Amino acid sequence: MENSQATQKRSFMEWFKYRWSNNPLFSIFIALVIMIILQTLVLGFDYDSFGDWLQSWTNNWINILRNNAGIGIIALGMTMVIMSEGIDLSVGSTLVATGAFTMMLIDTGAKGFLGMFGLTGVLGFVVAIPLVLIFGYLLGALIGVTITRGKVPPFIATLGAMMIFRSVTQHFMQGYNPRVPMEFLQIASFKIGPYMIMPIVYWAVIAAILYYVSKRTTFGRQIIAVGSSERAAKLSGVKVNKVKLRVYGLMGLLVSVAALIQVSRIGSMDFSNAGRGMEMDAIAAAVVGGASLSGGKGSILGAVYGMLIIAVMNNLLNLFGVPPFLREAFKGMIVVAAVLLQRKEKLS
Repeated sequence: MENSQATQKRSFMEWFKYRWSNNPLFSIFIALVIMIILQTLVLGFDYDSFGDWLQSWTNNWINILRNNAGIGIIALGMTMVIMSEGIDLSVGSTLVATGAFTMMLIDTGAKGFLGMFGLTGVLGFVVAIPLVLIFGYLLGALIGVTITRGKVPPFIATLGAMMIFRSVTQHFMQGYNPRVPMEFLQIASFKIGPYMIMPIVYWAVIAAILYYVSKRTTFGRQIIAVGSSERAAKLSGVKVNKVKLRVYGLMGLLVSVAALIQVSRIGSMDFSNAGRGMEMDAIAAAVVGGASLSGGKGSILGAVYGMLIIAVMNNLLNLFGVPPFLREAFKGMIVVAAVLLQRKEKLS
């Protein structure tokens, strides 16, 4: 009996060690579980009133997921950009630009663009939402054209876009205070039961779609091929520029979804400060989730894990009362640690 237990124990340890060494997603998942256990211990466990404790724990998690759904969606797109050996520093400014475009379309005041044509209420939303998504895709595609046709490195192209998009938006929105109709707020605030979880639903649906795209479609395989070796991909017949253009267009599209969620949640947008630092959170989530900054490696599931780890860490730092300025230092340390682990894997 003891020998049997010892054999099972050794088998489990061997299985765990094998999975840990050969499956990066497994080690990321274990890190997430450890973070959740630590968070639960910090919050405290109440045996005497388990129902109330469970309700409080559930509410806390819904708040975490809802508050991070927008950045979670952007992290999914950032992972695909990084997998293609690119980077996008402009996501915060793209969010501001698409958010401003949304508010200009649906403004209930005299300057509301769709209202001038009699497109109000639900009909206005039916027209506005596709236009916002197209606008976001075009902004992303513009960056893609700059990179592929202009031969500008992604870092420089997106850095320039970051400054241009925000600057132009601030110029046009200066002194303009659009009013968002109450019905539009239901897009993100609609409740299922007692919970306002629509942003979480959008995040989950988009993650499922992109997971399928990355695993089951030619486009998903081409992204990995381009990120692994652009030259080899060209020799294999992959249209590299077309793939990159679609990746950056997809990034813009996802940012416009996040902008729609943010505008419908808050009903307004600070065009000077909204989205600042968002690119760092998205890059951190992608890298912690296993995406390699040298391209060719990453996964949508890893991006979800990475975003949850960053979100739980933010919650823990908040619970511990860490000053806001120091929280960025913790994120930076986690990103550097993730890159060092990736380098160690390559060398081993």
